[in-house]
Amino acid sequence: MANDNNQTSILKPFDLMKILFHLGHPAHFHLFKNVISKLSSNGHTIAILIKKKDVLEDLLQASGLKYHNILPLGRRDTKLGIAMGMLESDYKILIFSLKFKPDLLIGTSYAISHIGKLLGIPSLNVNEDDAKVVPLYSKLSYPWATHILSPVVCDNDKWKHKTIFYEGYHELAYLHPDNFSPSIDILKKYIPNEKPFFLLRFAKLNAHHDKGICGINDTLANKIIDLLKPYGSIYITSERKLASEFEPYRLKVPPLELHHIMAYASIYIGDSQTMAAESGVLGVPFIRFNDFVGRIGYLKELEEKYCLGFGIKSDQPELLLETLKKLLFMQDRAEVFASRRTIMLKDKINVAEFLSWLIENYPDSITQYKKDPKLQFRFH
Repeated sequence: MANDNNQTSILKPFDLMKILFHLGHPAHFHLFKNVISKLSSNGHTIAILIKKKDVLEDLLQASGLKYHNILPLGRRDTKLGIAMGMLESDYKILIFSLKFKPDLLIGTSYAISHIGKLLGIPSLNVNEDDAKVVPLYSKLSYPWATHILSPVVCDNDKWKHKTIFYEGYHELAYLHPDNFSPSIDILKKYIPNEKPFFLLRFAKLNAHHDKGICGINDTLANKIIDLLKPYGSIYITSERKLASEFEPYRLKVPPLELHHIMAYASIYIGDSQTMAAESGVLGVPFIRFNDFVGRIGYLKELEEKYCLGFGIKSDQPELLLETLKKLLFMQDRAEVFASRRTIMLKDKINVAEFLSWLIENYPDSITQYKKDPKLQFRFH
């Protein structure tokens, strides 16, 4: 095994492997991009399979990573669409795996668990949502996964026994300060003035696990904008189609550069889980407005333990506006949230480094980690 600052010298030299990653969402690209880069640079052979999902393919193309799109039309988020998409993904990953002959399957995916079990290939299912929040996903994937990798605060229900828990969040695989430094030059390409600015995000909330989940509607969006206007510029990123009245606020930025914009925002307000967490680990105050509030462990920790943001349910729009007012008038807001971020980072690890070590030394790394979970803090 390669010695990386004496962090991993406890294990024997690793064998070069063929590793297959299956990515189904733009967030998965970010989660694994640094891991894939490190494994590739160390000589492992990597294959990346994807499906069409939002800007996932754009991110891969911009990064220069080679990939295979096995589901170029994507799938519909209905029970029938999910079933058909799952069958098609299983079949195509099976055919690819028979040719590629991977030693390890990795992703946040039903299919890697199924194909791994079928072909006798170990599968690592990497997820940070509590099992009860994504019940269909957990029931269809966890029973067949070899191991599940999740943050300590994640509740994997009856699959805890096969979970490798770590002190971190997915977002710390790409936004940990060792992995990401925001660029003021990139910011100035899209936001040339020096006024404070606020970032709004509208998610589609149409995935199967989003049923019954509400977020920011147009009426509330207008109230937020009216409240923010006197204090700075406003920019909107949106998965859903924007009403014409909001188009002047649309932020047109390549997906690969969005985090550089986020890092300089004064406040983030949105109904997206991922962007709320990203804001939190960047030290940008966030307000998350949807009905997942109180149900997702890692976001609850960011909000309640580290006080990096606020979760507000969709039946409390007035609370959102009041919370936003308090943030706007908060003394030394940037310094306060930077200090809170520092406290969080002291407790957490560089997730990309941890995952790289765990994968590269698999399965010995699992044995070692179970004996001594404190090993993870070698990757602070």
